[in-house]
Amino acid sequence: MTSHKDFIVELGTEELPPLSLETLARAFHQNLLQLIDEKGLDHQQSHYYATPRRLTVVIEQLAIAQADKTTQRQGPAVESAFDADGNPTQAATGFARSCGVAVKELEQLQTTKGLRLAFQISEKGKPATELLPELTQLALNKLPIAKTMHWGDYDYSFIRPVKWLLMMQGEDVIPCTLYDCASSNITHGHRFLAAGDLTLSSAKDYLELLESHYVIADIETRKNKIREQVLELAKDLGATAVIDPQLLDEVSALVEWPVALSGDFEQEFLSVPQEALISTMAKNQKYFHLQDDNEQLLAKFITIANIQSYNPKAIIEGNERVIRPRLADAKFFFEQDCKHSLTSKLPQLEKIVFQKQLGSLFDKTVRIKKLAVAISSKTNVDTANIELAATICKSDLVTNMVGEFPSLQGIMGRYYALNDGQNEEVAQAMDEIYLPRFAGDKLPETQTGLYLALADRLDTLTGIFATGQIPTGNKDPFALRRATLGILRIIIEKQLPLDLKDLVQLAASNFSTISVNEETITKILDFFAARIKAMYLDQGFSSTIIQSVQELEVTVPLDIDARIKAVKSFNDMEQAESLAKANKRVANILSKNSFEQKQALDDTLLLEPAELQLAQVISKISPEVKKLCENANYTQALSLLAQLNTDIDNFFDSVMVMDEDMALRQNRLTLLNQLRNLFIAIADISCLQK
Repeated sequence: MTSHKDFIVELGTEELPPLSLETLARAFHQNLLQLIDEKGLDHQQSHYYATPRRLTVVIEQLAIAQADKTTQRQGPAVESAFDADGNPTQAATGFARSCGVAVKELEQLQTTKGLRLAFQISEKGKPATELLPELTQLALNKLPIAKTMHWGDYDYSFIRPVKWLLMMQGEDVIPCTLYDCASSNITHGHRFLAAGDLTLSSAKDYLELLESHYVIADIETRKNKIREQVLELAKDLGATAVIDPQLLDEVSALVEWPVALSGDFEQEFLSVPQEALISTMAKNQKYFHLQDDNEQLLAKFITIANIQSYNPKAIIEGNERVIRPRLADAKFFFEQDCKHSLTSKLPQLEKIVFQKQLGSLFDKTVRIKKLAVAISSKTNVDTANIELAATICKSDLVTNMVGEFPSLQGIMGRYYALNDGQNEEVAQAMDEIYLPRFAGDKLPETQTGLYLALADRLDTLTGIFATGQIPTGNKDPFALRRATLGILRIIIEKQLPLDLKDLVQLAASNFSTISVNEETITKILDFFAARIKAMYLDQGFSSTIIQSVQELEVTVPLDIDARIKAVKSFNDMEQAESLAKANKRVANILSKNSFEQKQALDDTLLLEPAELQLAQVISKISPEVKKLCENANYTQALSLLAQLNTDIDNFFDSVMVMDEDMALRQNRLTLLNQLRNLFIAIADISCLQK
């Protein structure tokens, strides 16, 4: 009899929420696998599958039972277990009773604490068929479900009503009942193309059985099939399909048997900004849009049907009928919005609260304007466009189109600004204020957009911190982490010589309804430091390299970037480890002696050749290192300092720093302090010690 067999559990339901489907399937798989591992049931590979009507986990070669266990219980010491006549004491009889045996069945065991009574307890492993129903229920109970629902007269609840339960190991059904559904070996194919019961012989046949009945159970396989069909159909139409990953995820969670079909809509709708048409097709109808060779939207779309129809024309016509009023709404919104300038919408911003303690959206635009102008003045940029763009930068938020499609904020602002007769840079800044929208997104291209993007994020960051709503754990309702990374990317990648401390203080000075104290500013700078560390860790820099620079508490991102990259180059040099160790030693000596330099180095007290040599080299290269640091050429500065390696080693090999002569001691500590200051002007190299 085999000791391992494939296990499968499939929970059939009413249609599951598409945006949660893969998350639920993955969590079900992870939860169940963890519980099975905790019970000591060994297995091979495992898989999860999901369609709109099912969640499935398959575990290959799962043990049919737990392994038998033998545990040894230790009791009282032998000397206290028997009296002088050899009769068992109460300690012995009590221990035997707890083991369920007679005293004579106990054995004696030599331990580190002496000879003791002991008893081996054999525990037979439970069969998997006894454990798996409960483990499955526990795994389902732990699913990340925001809101469950009840059905019928049952007390229990789930994300959707449960319709069937398949649970098997090998060819045998594991008898149980979950959600009032008795387990069986019955599954179901496509609701319309293959209605009725399907008998599964074993887990190995699961995917093939379902596919032969018009169900593709594997999520990735469905995605690939949809992608291939969409691209092929677009090619046949002489167009290019744009496949948004999030839309692909959602569509694949809506169908079991995907079939791509194309439809058309009237050319007149192309007068509407294409982003609006794309949004309404994707959001409302789950359509993939098509473009020409110039990346312009075509009056065509591709929809994914959940059925292989004998009359696809009827499906296409139905979709064309449904999309027309959606596009007509978008056209109406756009035309109505264009009748009123962005400037005319400013009074409406006064009625929208940005944050209770920070005032309205209008108040925010006033702060953005002041801050953007102040920041740009530090880099000698003309402020005319900045002032104009900042005034109307939030006006599109009260338009009909953005009200219907919030993701179009900024994008529609650009179109409306052009409609108002604004110049191209001002119009483009309406969109660029929100860049980057996500990790890896493009940055603003115009000077106006760049300074608006910085000001908007700095205002939000400073204001929200001042209200005490600092991000904790997974809670970041104002997306401050993303805003902070956006600020850092803009400053570094656009090579802006800006100081974070200055920027935060400028932002803080613009608030009239709330006070931003020094403690809050410090917390914001600490928050920046944490984001800087995370950003460079993501880029592959080691934590010690980042720490070596952050020890200096530099607040100029461009300077931080140059230092971190310089330390990375230095760390790759063969002298790095020795110099890091020496720097650590120097730092410890100075710290231990609470050294404060009160006088210059006295050359007449340099008695040892090694200390004289080190002092001369330091004196020689110091001006050059200082000049290199002033020009932020830290890589070359560290390369120059690396030449000190031999002289530093010789110094520590032959010079007694803590000489009994206090004058010599102080002079040598002064020399080490000079050495330390040379390195610390760039980074705390001692952090690199392994």
